[in-house]
Amino acid sequence: MTNPDNFTAHRHALIRLSVQMPALTAAWLITRKRAYAEHAARHLRAWFLDPSTWMNPNLQYSQAIHGRFIGRGIGVIDTIHLVEVARAIPVLRGASVLSAAEHDRLQNWFTDYLDWMTHSSNGIEEREAKNNHGTCWVMQVAQFAQLTSNQPVLEYCRERYRSTLLPNQFAPDGSFQLELRRTKPYSYCLFNLDAMATICQVLSSPTDDLWNFRLADGRGMQTAMAFMYPYIADKRAWPHPADVQYFDQFPVRQPSLLFAGLAYSEPRYLSLWGKLNPDPEVEEVVRNYPIRQPILWVAGQQPKPVDQQRTSAG
Repeated sequence: MTNPDNFTAHRHALIRLSVQMPALTAAWLITRKRAYAEHAARHLRAWFLDPSTWMNPNLQYSQAIHGRFIGRGIGVIDTIHLVEVARAIPVLRGASVLSAAEHDRLQNWFTDYLDWMTHSSNGIEEREAKNNHGTCWVMQVAQFAQLTSNQPVLEYCRERYRSTLLPNQFAPDGSFQLELRRTKPYSYCLFNLDAMATICQVLSSPTDDLWNFRLADGRGMQTAMAFMYPYIADKRAWPHPADVQYFDQFPVRQPSLLFAGLAYSEPRYLSLWGKLNPDPEVEEVVRNYPIRQPILWVAGQQPKPVDQQRTSAG
């Protein structure tokens, strides 16, 4: 990505990639029809492997302003649309549509991008953002580190969730106060909740369960889900200002409901998730809904028995 003038068009193309490639991968996983996997592989070659079309592994010019900034940290959020792509890549190994060398080159691309996100001035600026931008930095870095088997960065992300995201963004009632101050508080709260839930889904392990980690005062993902669930179930009850745009288009099939429903064995969350729109068409809604293919995230996962759920304190 080397031309600031092309950034907007590039972002739209990135969103299309994020819609199409994971959907094709999910279709292959369900049907085992090779054509779906082959088409998904063509997307990967065009974006990450073919030197004539590939994206450079950085966002140096994202959110550029002519004459003022050649790029800004806030632009790093645009690659949230690579998170589900990164999730889908290992699934394609089972289809044998990419060679071992191609898989290695994909790993190298995401290794380079992960290095840029964690060491560049733009990446560090985004990491330090106090609101959903900081959340989405952790979500991206966690999934890219998982893809590239970078254990130190995975552990860094777990610790950042526990020591920074949770204490600085979660209010005692489970709300996200920084998002409530926005002109679109409802959709931003949904967006931040989904990103937090994705972090917990990527990073939780049998020995480090972020879903049930709580601060000493009780704040954690369970309180955030409990706060937002009633307003996803009935938006008319929302006690804060309505979004200035697109209020009628939300909620959609928020992945936080699915992930938390399984983590907490909560049938209300799972039932509501199944009733919501899985395929929004409004561009702004799609842009804020980057996790769309449940089979890539929870295949084989069952709700936890209640007696196996545990809590932590920090």
